[in-house]
Amino acid sequence: MIETIGKLLWATPGWAAQADGAGLDEASVAQVLEEAGKLARDVLEPLAKVADEAGCRVEAGRVKTPAGYPETYRRLGADGWITADLDPDLGGMGLPVALHVAASLPFEGAALPFMMALGSTRAGAHCLAEHAPGLREVWCPKLAEGEWSLTICISEPDAGSDVGRIRTKAAPDGDAWRLSGTKCWISFGDHDMAARIGHLALARTGTAEEGTRGLSLFLVPNLTDDGADNGVRVERIEEKLGLHGSPTCVLRFEESQAVMIGEPGRGLAQLFTMIELMRLQVGSQGAGVSLRCNELARGYAADRKQGGKPSEAPVPIDTHPDVQRMLDSIEAQALVSTAMMLEAAVAVGAKRTDYAAFLLPLAKTFCGEGAQEAASTTIQVLGGAGYTREWPAERLYRDARICTIYEGTTGMQGQDFLFRRLLKDEGAGLATFAEAMRTELSPGVGLELLSRLEALSETVRAGAPGGQMAAADGFLRAGWACVSACLAERVKALGFEAPMAQYLALAPARFALAEAQVMHGLGEVPNS
Repeated sequence: MIETIGKLLWATPGWAAQADGAGLDEASVAQVLEEAGKLARDVLEPLAKVADEAGCRVEAGRVKTPAGYPETYRRLGADGWITADLDPDLGGMGLPVALHVAASLPFEGAALPFMMALGSTRAGAHCLAEHAPGLREVWCPKLAEGEWSLTICISEPDAGSDVGRIRTKAAPDGDAWRLSGTKCWISFGDHDMAARIGHLALARTGTAEEGTRGLSLFLVPNLTDDGADNGVRVERIEEKLGLHGSPTCVLRFEESQAVMIGEPGRGLAQLFTMIELMRLQVGSQGAGVSLRCNELARGYAADRKQGGKPSEAPVPIDTHPDVQRMLDSIEAQALVSTAMMLEAAVAVGAKRTDYAAFLLPLAKTFCGEGAQEAASTTIQVLGGAGYTREWPAERLYRDARICTIYEGTTGMQGQDFLFRRLLKDEGAGLATFAEAMRTELSPGVGLELLSRLEALSETVRAGAPGGQMAAADGFLRAGWACVSACLAERVKALGFEAPMAQYLALAPARFALAEAQVMHGLGEVPNS
């Protein structure tokens, strides 16, 4: 896995320049990735199994995490993994975003639920670093060390994706603020891993009629600066399909002291730094799970012996053509997802805003969908064993299901991709991608689908608003069919011929299905 990640990283256009700018050569990058791989294998993978079985619980109003969580969290902080890409002056290591993402892939595949605590803390540290002078010097080093942690608090019982309906209120209290209301779906909203937990919460400082323009961003610690209780209550933790090792909390704020971040009424804009990085993490979760599934399925199939001539010893199941087909499918998904995450991470690191904004909805959505498919196929490769808890395949399947839901559902990503990236941004990200691919690739499936996506874009532009809304999911899927095919061409050229040949053979069919969905949404295909 580690060698493959490194190979794909160095093949990502723009990475070599970023590595050189950070003073990194191939040996130093390999060392970082090897250490990440060892930590994933030796510490996080065993921890994930224990955590899935034990789960989290509330004791005396506080969340108790599985055995080993506090020690592992602090170890990762002490070793610099939590905010590796943060400025060294704020406690980070100053690594490029792309290397941080590459190193996180084995972590996510090994223990996705645990890693959610690191993801929100890292993203929140970047948000404070960018928007909160005065707070960042105090908070960021503590976050980097693993002594403190951060959450993101947006959703409420009556306000999920419809953020403009948030009811949690913040009222001025002298030079400070007091925040009251209920937030739900808060990952690691409370835990026993860090001495202090800060909540980056959206709250209403304007009127309800102002919608999102009446929202401001606040830092709300669970403890005040003098260590007193700050009125943050855990109402419950959710019982979930997966993520048993991640406490998903409902939090109630009772006149909690809060510090405003940035300007009043600009809360959502200030929070976008955190949202972007957390969507990048969700895509990394999907890619990490797919990589782990590939490793698991191939290892099992090489050892498991079934079939062959009755007069001879049974043969490894990876010699059977149908099993080979499934293994190639899993590997292709892992490779394409990894290539996608590294492409997006390099774009984010280079501050190529339009291009990153074009890639992130695709990365977040389809690395997540791909992880579900990879885990499902891995269970199939393992057969009955895959359906049991003796093997991690069923846990990976349950955990990966969340990836297309949180940090913006697939429907929200489709609307972002069409209405913002195509219409509002006038296709700037697509134009950047098209120029890069036509420079990099030889004629083939990838460039064929690129031309078809550009033509489909013009058709969608001309559609009526209602039809465009109905076509958004299909257009998102057409975008992925094209982008993933182009990335598959890059991966194939690195020597991964077998899995990429199958993936590319099916790419035109995936695009055609998405295209038909778009045309139906636009009203160009009659109901039948």
